[in-house]
Amino acid sequence: MWTGIALTLLGGALWGISGTSVQFLTTAGGAPPALVTLLRVLAGGGLFFLFLLVRERRVVRAMFGDGKTVAALLAFAFALYGNQLCYAQTVQITNAGTATVLQMLGSVFVMAYVCAVGRKLPRGKELAGLVIAMVATLLIATQGDVTTLSVPLDGLAWGIATGLTTGIYIVVPKRYGLYERFGSLPVVGMGMFLGTLFAVPTYLIQGNSLGGAAAVLGGFGPLEWGIFIVALVLVGTIGGYGFYLHGVSVVGPVKGALLGAIEPVSATAIAALWLGTAFTGFDLAGMVLMCVMVAFVTSDE
Repeated sequence: MWTGIALTLLGGALWGISGTSVQFLTTAGGAPPALVTLLRVLAGGGLFFLFLLVRERRVVRAMFGDGKTVAALLAFAFALYGNQLCYAQTVQITNAGTATVLQMLGSVFVMAYVCAVGRKLPRGKELAGLVIAMVATLLIATQGDVTTLSVPLDGLAWGIATGLTTGIYIVVPKRYGLYERFGSLPVVGMGMFLGTLFAVPTYLIQGNSLGGAAAVLGGFGPLEWGIFIVALVLVGTIGGYGFYLHGVSVVGPVKGALLGAIEPVSATAIAALWLGTAFTGFDLAGMVLMCVMVAFVTSDE
């Protein structure tokens, strides 16, 4: 259990690198969110698939043994891809802080689903942990001024979709026993790889073209490519989703969703170290509250 908690927190922390990288590539790099997400899924999913072909080929074949499992994998893949796209769109329309706050709605969706299926109210500790996490995230993202969360309607819609897809990719594998039957790494890897089935059509449907993608990529320098490959794909995507979802497979969906709220702490620290952003009193207060939440929800009853 403690290993699962540690990996969940590590995965959530690595998402902070992912979010900062997305914001850099969509602003300084000039890449549209759909293109960043397409490249992220192609590279991350491709590397995952190559690994599975070498190490887990028998498990991969077993995953496609029945239609119900394939349908569950496709739903999981759609949610993984959708989460990355919705988050990137929210960041571009609003900002990384607001996007992180809206992504925290995933915890609400997960808790609501688990309570509805189990026909019971949330435990007091889980509900209190959710409130603490939301307050901490709001402090970090708004610096104490909640009016900064006044966002355009399209930004709000993309943000809610980010939270919803977060809840879906947490719940689906547990609901259909994918982790128990195949292991978390093969499931996450195939989910990321199958996300390419949705990434390419979505990119084209949004009015983008392959020529436009080539033009944007042609403007990338060594810094942009380094951030994309190392920070976004290897660390933020493969590391972030891999560690986080393996941890969730151990600790359960509700606790995993709450522990994923460590992301704004990571993003704030990374912004300070990478971009030179100074810590504020609200940042420190949010970090302290987040640490309290982690200790609270992981403590014994």
